[in-house]
Amino acid sequence: MRPIFRNLALLGIGVVIGSGAWQVGQVARASNTTDKTQEQVQVYRQLDLFGEVFDRIRREYVEKPNTQKLIESAISGMLKSLDPHSSYLNAKNYREMLVNIRGEFGGLGIEVTMENGVVKVVSPIDDTPAAKAGILAGDLIIKIDGKPVKGMTLGQAVEKMRGKVGTPITVTILRKGREKPFDVKIVRDIIRITPVKWSVEGGDIGYIRITSFNEQTEPKLKQALKELKKKLGDKLKGYIIDLRNNPGGLLDQAVAVSDAFLRKGEIVSVRGRNEAKRWDATPGDLADGKPVVVLINGGSASASEIVSGALQDHKRAILIGTRSFGKGSVQKIIPLLPDRGAIRLTTERYYTPSGRSIQAKGITPDHIVEQELPKELKAKADQLRIKGEAGLAGHLKNDQIKKEASTPSLVYVPRDKSKDTQLKAAIKLLHGESIAMLEKKPDAKGGSSADAAAKAAGAGKARQADKAEEKPGDGDAAKAPSSGEKKEPARP
Repeated sequence: MRPIFRNLALLGIGVVIGSGAWQVGQVARASNTTDKTQEQVQVYRQLDLFGEVFDRIRREYVEKPNTQKLIESAISGMLKSLDPHSSYLNAKNYREMLVNIRGEFGGLGIEVTMENGVVKVVSPIDDTPAAKAGILAGDLIIKIDGKPVKGMTLGQAVEKMRGKVGTPITVTILRKGREKPFDVKIVRDIIRITPVKWSVEGGDIGYIRITSFNEQTEPKLKQALKELKKKLGDKLKGYIIDLRNNPGGLLDQAVAVSDAFLRKGEIVSVRGRNEAKRWDATPGDLADGKPVVVLINGGSASASEIVSGALQDHKRAILIGTRSFGKGSVQKIIPLLPDRGAIRLTTERYYTPSGRSIQAKGITPDHIVEQELPKELKAKADQLRIKGEAGLAGHLKNDQIKKEASTPSLVYVPRDKSKDTQLKAAIKLLHGESIAMLEKKPDAKGGSSADAAAKAAGAGKARQADKAEEKPGDGDAAKAPSSGEKKEPARP
């Protein structure tokens, strides 16, 4: 056994226990062994097992193996076994992730995760090669340039989908509602994510579409609000914040976007095994108290749900659309030693201001409005619905409820705004008109659509009170996470 431990030490896998690294034998023989020590002994035995297998592979495999790949694969497998969002980033992938955070990279333009060993599209990013090629949320990528995805890590699959600008790639898609897989050829391009777009809708409403939460989201949102105010002046009736098919991004940006519409009160709290924190709004409402409607659907995840949950709990906005994705966890990017990459590790669950967890449940909008599907898509409606987090193998369970989301949520959004049922509903609501004919079912609270319109119109005037009960934490509300806690989804 000792030679194996020496091999592990050379590879940097040794762990110090007590006053020496290799006192396992003495500790195990001690008559007063504690439960904690017994657990540590078990850990060493398992590391011993790993070391034995690793040593056998190095000495006896038919060809000389790449030891670095062996170790990286073992680390990757360990993280993948935890949940769908934890993963290992080697040095190259880590550098690429840092580029992603800045909002510019080369690739296809899709948000992806792993499901049952294949790549699942969470959402195509607007105005990217993937979106233009017809890739849809919920699509399963089973091959990349003819090579099966099965057996690849998420990082490996993302790396293969990225490449030199102008080069083609063929992905094989398995889509619900179609009998056979089919190939889609896409030409790689520089993916410059413009996270915020804005326009005037209905003649007097500021429409703001947020597609992702990267480092440019907060400044672009402020620019959008400023320009809409300047353009509409006293005519400005309210705002529509469109978070549909927004897969999330950086936690600090979700906090900043929420803070833009809140004057006080909690925005979000996170709780892990070792600590809990909360973020509070600062004085000032950049929307000047104007009513706000937020659009969400099954592709609205993570940071989008933090914003939606905060504004809904504080009654600062009315939510319209379909149930959100249900990703209620936070991943911390933890850099390893120089040139060893980083790990993306799920470290906390997050909770909305009212204390609810949306993990594997999602956020239910105040008014459920589904898109009117065109004739050619009605027969394939099922492929436009996704179960979200609850449908991902190995997902974290909700620590508050046993019943998870079971009904798939629609993710279809038409490119033509004139055919966008949910957008029409938001405009009507802000104009004080009834949306009863557009709703899938009556308001769960029993209120009429006229009541809802009045509620939306008064949302800006009603200011939220501070919570009487503090969330667990260190006592001080943090304005933004530290630089080591930036959160970012996989994005080829």
